[in-house]
Amino acid sequence: MRHATSMTIALGLALTATACGGAPGASGVDPAASASPASDEAAVALPPTSGVFDYQLGGAYDEVDPGHGATPIDVVVRDATADPLPGAYNVCYVNGFQTQPDDAEAWLEREELLLHDADGELVIDPDWPDEHVLDPSTAEQRAGILEVLGPVVTGCADAGFEAVELDNLDTWTRFDAIDEAGAHALARAYVDLAHDAGLAVAQKNAAEITRVAREELGFDLAVTEECAAWDECAAYTDVYGDHVLQVEYPDALDDAGLTFDDVCSRDDRAPLTILRDRDLVAAGENGYVYDAC
Repeated sequence: MRHATSMTIALGLALTATACGGAPGASGVDPAASASPASDEAAVALPPTSGVFDYQLGGAYDEVDPGHGATPIDVVVRDATADPLPGAYNVCYVNGFQTQPDDAEAWLEREELLLHDADGELVIDPDWPDEHVLDPSTAEQRAGILEVLGPVVTGCADAGFEAVELDNLDTWTRFDAIDEAGAHALARAYVDLAHDAGLAVAQKNAAEITRVAREELGFDLAVTEECAAWDECAAYTDVYGDHVLQVEYPDALDDAGLTFDDVCSRDDRAPLTILRDRDLVAAGENGYVYDAC
């Protein structure tokens, strides 16, 4: 997993909503069973492929500062708890396959939805030790996960976002106990739910399944972190064309022996490619980094 630090989603509200029994998946039927075929084009708006892009999970602000004055933003990714930016194409971040750091205690009320190891202990992501891993292996578990997170996804549409980014699609590649088919079924259910709400859906990372994500699961665009550092940008742009939002981080480029100029000169980079600080702090805060190709 290579996702950046994010603000917490409104899980407490989602859990309250499930108690009312009206949330998606409450019937116990596998929500993925009714997903639209991947060949059906969703009537959703895709982001522009030119202009100014920013990735704002660590704090929302209205203009980027690339070192030579403030510049208005055309495409932005913000947390589900943030307000959309007026006048921009807004993508809503939702952690669809793991818990958010501040929500761990609330998720323990639905512990049956979390991944356990062979000894029955809860699995913690070793790279993000304050995040539990969701377990979508059965239809019942997928329905339960959607009871909690479905209102967060549809809430993005209600708030005025145009798209949703679903993080940690790749948990089945990192945790052997997660069933691949179950993970894909949950992804299809999220996509179907988002499309029904009028949202485009962004695949987040998981370069190894871009074609499956696009053609079988129904994703519309991609958000990729560090694809230049990992030499995998073509995996996204070959499938999604120009509808890829690319974020690079200075430490990862240093480790790969690359500069941001190197990234910008690549033929396989996305039209909207930016350099951000790892913590994604707001413009004006210590450590803020922003540059764009």
